[in-house]
Amino acid sequence: MFTHRHFSQMLGATALAFTLVSSVALADGPNEGPRLGTPISPSEIAPWDIHIMPDGTGLPPGRGTSAQGAPIFAQKCAACHGEGGNGGPNGALVGGPPRATMDGGKMIANYWPVSTTLFDFIRRAMPYTQPNSLTPQEVYALCAYLLAQNKLIGENDVMDAQSLPKVKMPNRDNFIVRFPDRI
Repeated sequence: MFTHRHFSQMLGATALAFTLVSSVALADGPNEGPRLGTPISPSEIAPWDIHIMPDGTGLPPGRGTSAQGAPIFAQKCAACHGEGGNGGPNGALVGGPPRATMDGGKMIANYWPVSTTLFDFIRRAMPYTQPNSLTPQEVYALCAYLLAQNKLIGENDVMDAQSLPKVKMPNRDNFIVRFPDRI
């Protein structure tokens, strides 16, 4: 028969076991943690520390044009985003006009507040099957191609670390900056 006394003994034993396990896990002090995994070095973090600021800080050297971006897009992007970025299984990237609401879809002209975010996202996450695999030249070329397709730059404009941050996105004033002091 299971009594209140048995339950109290089991609860006490469980609490004791938890206390022992906790003290072993924190044997080197409360700030040490459970010592799982291995420390990561700055050189191991560096390939993924690739953030780009709105003013272009963090953009790598390189350059690209829409003409250079077209074949890259056809080879690496069209399967998901359709020919010319006009729509595919993962949505269109080209379209307009830009709107202050999302009812127009997540097109580049209304979804990205600054052009450098486009570079950051493409470099970090595309192509979907091989993120962070494109060279800076390929990313600049893809940015130029997509910005030209959206009629935000001319077909012959060159995108690089100086020119990309100067592209004014048409819906930029309709975004609320959560932490403006961090920009």
